[in-house]
This record gives sequence, C-alpha cells and structure tokens, in this order.
Amino acid sequence: MKKKRILAMALALSAVMAFTACSSGAETPAETPGETPTENPAEGDSTLKVQFNVEVASMDPQIATDGTSFEVIAAVTEGLYSVDKDGSPIPAMVDTVEKSEDGLTYTFKLKDAVWSNGTPVTAKDFVFAWKRLVDPEVASEYAFIMGVAGVKNADAIAAGELPVDDLGVKAEDDKTLVVQLDVPVPYFESLMSFPSFLPMNEEFFTSTGDNYGTSPETLLANGPFKVTAYEPAATTITLVKNDSYWDKDAVKLSGIEYQVIKDSQQTMLSYQNGDLDIATLSGEQVEQFMNDPEFVNVVAGYLWYVSPNQLVKGLENVNIRTAMALSFDKDAIANNILKDGSIPANFPVPTLLATGPDGKDFRETSGTYLETNKESALEFWTKGLEELGVEGLTYTMLVEDTEASINVAQFLQSEWQAALPGLTVELQTMPKKNRVERMQAGDYELVLTRWGPDYADPMTYLDMWTTGSSNNYGSWSNADYDAIIEDAKRGELALDPAARWEALKEAEKIVMDEAVILPVYQKGDAVMVRTGVEGVEFHSVGINRVFKNAVKK
Repeated sequence: MKKKRILAMALALSAVMAFTACSSGAETPAETPGETPTENPAEGDSTLKVQFNVEVASMDPQIATDGTSFEVIAAVTEGLYSVDKDGSPIPAMVDTVEKSEDGLTYTFKLKDAVWSNGTPVTAKDFVFAWKRLVDPEVASEYAFIMGVAGVKNADAIAAGELPVDDLGVKAEDDKTLVVQLDVPVPYFESLMSFPSFLPMNEEFFTSTGDNYGTSPETLLANGPFKVTAYEPAATTITLVKNDSYWDKDAVKLSGIEYQVIKDSQQTMLSYQNGDLDIATLSGEQVEQFMNDPEFVNVVAGYLWYVSPNQLVKGLENVNIRTAMALSFDKDAIANNILKDGSIPANFPVPTLLATGPDGKDFRETSGTYLETNKESALEFWTKGLEELGVEGLTYTMLVEDTEASINVAQFLQSEWQAALPGLTVELQTMPKKNRVERMQAGDYELVLTRWGPDYADPMTYLDMWTTGSSNNYGSWSNADYDAIIEDAKRGELALDPAARWEALKEAEKIVMDEAVILPVYQKGDAVMVRTGVEGVEFHSVGINRVFKNAVKK
C-alpha cells in the first residue's frame, strides 16, 4: 500500500474519533463518546465490565511484557507520571521536578501518597524497582528500556559489566528522587508513565517471596484501583476503587471487572446481555455493528508481524525470508479478514506513532517496503532454494489462540503454500503466555506476534533488532545497523534531531532490505462502548486503555 492510501485510511478513521499524542507530537485518540444517556441495564452499578481476549501474563511491573498485563498493572500502580487524554505526560507521584540545564539530571519531589496497606510511597520504592529492572539476575525482558530512557550506566549494568548499585538513580530522602542520565533524552518524562518504571515496595515484595503478584494478598496498589480477585491465567480479574489513592476524588467508578472472552460471538452475546460495557469486535461483526451509535473505531499502534528464527535452517537465507514477506495479500487480511480499521503494514515502524523535527509523521517521509508481489516472491524463493540446495522447506508457526490470530495465520498458511512451491507451514496454537515464553526461549521457527509502542519515537521499534536485544527473537545481527542505533541513542546523532531522524529512516530500510521481520498489519480496534460510559481513554502508545477518569452512568 502506498503512503497516500495509508494516510487516507487514517484520516477516514479520524472522522470517528480523534488521535492521541504523546509529548513528541504523535497523533492519538481522544475519549470515548457517550453524549446521549440511555437506561443502563445495571443502573446504579458503577463497576465497569471490560473484555480482554487474552489472559494477563504477569502482574509484576518489572517482569510483564504484554499490553494486557500493562493495562491492569497501570490501573493499580502509579509511577512518576501518567498521561492525559491526549497522551501527553502529566505528573502523578511527582509533586515538583527540577531539570538541569544540560538535561542530564532530574530531581523529583514526590507527593504524599500511600500504598494500599498504608505504607508511604517513597523514593526508595522507585530506586528498588529500577535497580530490579536492570538486574541481570532478574533477567527482565524490559531491562533495555532503562537504557532507552538514558539512565546512567543502565546498559552496562544489564549486560553484567557494572554492579546494580551504579545505576543513576538515588533517594536523597523519602520524598526526593534524583535521576542521572548518560545523554539528554527528549522523551524521558513521557517514558516515566510506562509500567516498567513503576515503583515497588521492597519490604512487601520480599515478604511475598516467589508469590508476588499471584493473588490480591500478594499485590499492593498506589493507583486508582486495587485488585480484589485474581489468580494467574484467570478468566476474570476484579478491581475496586482504591480509597487510599491520593487522587481518589477524581475516580468515579466503583471498580473494574475484566473478563477474558476469546470467542467473538460469545463476546457480543455478553455485551448484548449487559454483561459487558466495553467489548472488541472482529471480522464480520464490524460490518454488522459499524453503524451502531455505540461503535468506536480506534487506530492502535500495534504492529503484527511474522518473526522468522534465523537460527533455523533456511530462515537464515535472506531470499527465503523476502519471498515469504512478499507472497501474502496484506490488503485481504486487513479488509476481508479483520475489517476493524487495521491497515496493511509495508513497514516496521507504524503510522501515527511519532512526529519528526520537520513536523511530519515518520511514515509520511519514509519509504514503503515488502509490498505484496507474488511474482517477485517466486523469484526470491527459487533463488533461495538454489542457494540452500533443497527443493522445499517445512516450518511450524506459533499462533496465539485468539480468533483473529488464528484466522490471519490460516490465511498466511494458505497464501504461502500456494505462492511458494515446496513450502509447507504447519500451525501450532497456544495461549499468548505460552507463545511469548517460547519466543523468549528461542524455541520456535516462525511466530505470528505483535509489538506495541512503549513511547512515541521510532526507536521503540528499531531498538528491538540490535544484536543481543532481549526482543530480537529472530537472532538477526548487523554491525552497521547496531552502529546507527547506538549513535542515535548516545552518540552525536542523539544531539542532532534532524540527522537522527534521517538515520532512523536508514536503519528502518536495513531491517526491511534484510526481511528481519515479515510485517503483516497495523492493528485497528473496533470497539463497542455502552452508552452512558464516558471518559475512557484509548491511546496508541504505552497503555492502550486508561479508566481513571471513566464514568458509568
């Protein structure tokens, strides 16, 4: 798909709702509509009933890696900053902040706030959490993000080259947190709302042993809500308003009940029966309900793609990977299978993510890559087989057990096997948590996966494919690429916004020329929001749904 068509689709969606913008200027969605009150089937009950299509994988902010877990964690735990309805950072636990002239030192004074057990929230809670995040013994998949934030010595500590206590964060006293950076980071404050940076009470964490985050009794809250019912892999999670929260008067909901429902038909039956207030549609349901006044279309930042494991025979060959990337119809996936506002992805960095120094969206001035071309795919495939000296290849692709993922995977399987003679792809479905664990262990051949942006900058995607990155599941390595990313993070490029922006475009081109991933689509969400529910914020960066200011009439 050409850039003009992508932007046209995005503009069409903006007629339904507005887009969110993080501090870098990315466009993002506004609050949900709910102008016309109607009788609520649960009148008098202000517990919001929300559907998930996958289970929460972890309630540990320094361990969690997925958007579902992040959403619940952020509802019960608050960091230095949160975001407003436009996605811009606003103080949360921060009362005041002083920033040095060189942009390398932040001094935060914290609000008077307490955990749900009455213990004060202190600067030490942030120091403990942040050191735990980069501790190699903890082995957090998100340790890298501390380096992205520029916190002094973060990368060296995560690599085991320096002790954890050398991290550039300290508690001068209970209410004063001082953070030192290696280089100025323009989006630093925006990053501080991301769950990996959330505080952790050391005494409570230690008291729970290996059971932290496995039950309401092993969780603390300092945010708008607290957990009252939860266990790992549960299909329901219950939150209630946290009366110990410093801004409790702003919270109008009495609680949130999350329900895991993977089948789209069952989801809509539950919604129509009044058992859900917010539900996600899929496939044919979008056409059925798109004219309903409770229908909302949201552009999400998630990029869905296939990750080929380059340690597997055949997938180390760039011609084989390129052939597979070119051989499936992305328009058909977006328009005929998903039908939810998703757009074909001919790129690794999504549209409407970040605005550059030129005031334009990154995609607007970048190229398009790996567009569907089955004739070219066959040429690459034939060349790749010749180089490998084989007549065919057989792979298994991991797929999470949601309806949309299974439908897309089955289509990919059909397209590949029809377009590339000698290719056999088998599908293996499993819960998302198991898929992620298999990816992290490198125990896969192909996997249909996704990545959501943590902050409004192309680096939130491009940093994944550096050598040794915990998110570089396919084990690709390119020294030139690594050098560009490192320079853009900490070198001369980091101090030259215009040159940095152009370098990131160059890095993106390398990733696509090497077919490091096979982009499929950028996610759109078709959502039903019950009339009378207002103030739910949908964001394309970081936490995708925020309920602090929601109201259920």
